Amino acid sequence: MAELITVDDPGDPRLSDYLGLTDVELRRQREPAEGLFIAEGEKVIRRARQAGYEMRSMLLSAKWVDVMRDVIDEVPAPVYAVSPDLAERVTGYHVHRGALASMQRKPLPDAGTLLSAARRVVIMESVNDHTNIGAIFRSAAALGMDAVLLSPDCADPLYRRSVKVSMGAVFSVPYARLETWPRGLDAVRDAGFTLLALTPDQKATAMDEAAPHRLDRVALMLGAEGEGLSRQALMAADEWVRIPMAHGVDSLNVGAAAAVAFYAVTAGRPRD
Repeated sequence: MAELITVDDPGDPRLSDYLGLTDVELRRQREPAEGLFIAEGEKVIRRARQAGYEMRSMLLSAKWVDVMRDVIDEVPAPVYAVSPDLAERVTGYHVHRGALASMQRKPLPDAGTLLSAARRVVIMESVNDHTNIGAIFRSAAALGMDAVLLSPDCADPLYRRSVKVSMGAVFSVPYARLETWPRGLDAVRDAGFTLLALTPDQKATAMDEAAPHRLDRVALMLGAEGEGLSRQALMAADEWVRIPMAHGVDSLNVGAAAAVAFYAVTAGRPRD
């Protein structure tokens, strides 16, 4: 059973995991280095635990203590009860959902391990917007993609904003980082995957014509918002594919495009 501790000092060192959550650069450096990430909100905290992540501590406003009572009773980690004002002073923002948990990261699998058990894979290049990362993971989970591979410079899927936007779906889809780019794509092709680069370029094959759902193993490559896939990534692909647009629209937000493309890739495939 966790120990419930009331804290009234924002400088209490026991709250250090939650300090300055809106400082993106600080958190980007600190969280992976210290092996932690922040889960925000009741559903996300529960999903993190269900996925096997160990809890370091929990920060709750008073009205959430009863809601999270079963978790408090199950985990050995300390639970800090604070006022909403103190939570805001520590974290740097108003904690609308009233519940935060500091969770212990797990070691990432290597890309080869994920590829050996997958048929439908997402590959992201230089996607650094945390909202887009979260949206893509949520669609990947919902539409039956098996795994996600990230270029070395992609944002952290376990950053608080990504986890929140994904509603915890980042815990459902296994992911790994490719150590080199774009050379790391060779290992994907060697594992039997057809590399499809998603691009609005009119030279690309329309998604319906490409019929990716008929391919045995597909790796769908997505680029960052605005810039899209780099020239090197496009050249490394086996085929360029596009989502046909109407009404003069030239492209979709990468999160929306990903959802459409995932459906095309997984159509007709059984889902759990």
